[in-house]
Amino acid sequence: MAEDVFIAISSEALHAKSKVYMGRAMVRKAAGDLDEYQLWASLALELLGKAALSRQHPSLAVDPLHAPSLFVAAGVNITTDVKTITAKTLFERLTHLVPRFDKLVQKFCMDIAERRNSELHSADLPFKTMRLDAWEAHYWHACDTILRHMKSSLEDWIGAADAAAPRQLLDEAAAALEAAVKLRVEAARAAFLEQKKAERERLLAESELREPEQQVAFFPNRYDEIWIQPCPACACRAFMTGDQTGEDITQEPDEYGIWEVVDREFVGEEFKCPTCELALAGSDELDAAGINYIHEDRQEREMEYEPDYGND
Repeated sequence: MAEDVFIAISSEALHAKSKVYMGRAMVRKAAGDLDEYQLWASLALELLGKAALSRQHPSLAVDPLHAPSLFVAAGVNITTDVKTITAKTLFERLTHLVPRFDKLVQKFCMDIAERRNSELHSADLPFKTMRLDAWEAHYWHACDTILRHMKSSLEDWIGAADAAAPRQLLDEAAAALEAAVKLRVEAARAAFLEQKKAERERLLAESELREPEQQVAFFPNRYDEIWIQPCPACACRAFMTGDQTGEDITQEPDEYGIWEVVDREFVGEEFKCPTCELALAGSDELDAAGINYIHEDRQEREMEYEPDYGND
């Protein structure tokens, strides 16, 4: 019985169940029942996400406020009632685990989960009002992002034959996005080059005076860090924001035990150029523009100490 409980949050079991639900989704699509297709697809996506978290560690997939579930995640099976995290928590955690699972992918996943909840728990019919071309390409992209992190693929998840259509759709969507982003960059470059040389030189010199800490209001969304990123269109100083994904202490504390040196890594989410107004969001757009969205820096910071307990 104890082993059966742990299976409920094992990565392999969650992944296998997501494949079953995806199979049901494809059957409904083949039958022309697009409402139920989206329903099963949304369930398969959530299970796939939990499989990815559990693959890192089962504790990431259980409700942190339910102590018995945490024990089960640690291998101590004291309950058969294992509670897992909500969709909102799931997709937020995936942004920290899967580098290409950016804010845009997170928003799409939350949207389909909310439609699923509305479909199941109210009289609304949100799936019926959604056109297939409005969500399907984004869906395959989200699944592909998670599967690649898990060293898997759409072909393995769905089955080689059935995966041909979504893979083709995904490739077409990626090609369309890449073309659109390149045109956006070219348009910004052309507009900048249309200005007189003296004005371009003035703008370039002015951009060099801008610093990351001055750009907080420039980005409405809040991220862990803002860093300098040359603009691919006008070559002026522009900026990228992103969330921290890891850090390593590379130098032991000084002799006074106060300062330590830390190497930090960030994944870019959003790019903006104050000069030519080029804006890019998400890893796909950054890739298409030829921008490296992985950022590393070194920081010297004051050490943090845990408070002493029981020594009063």
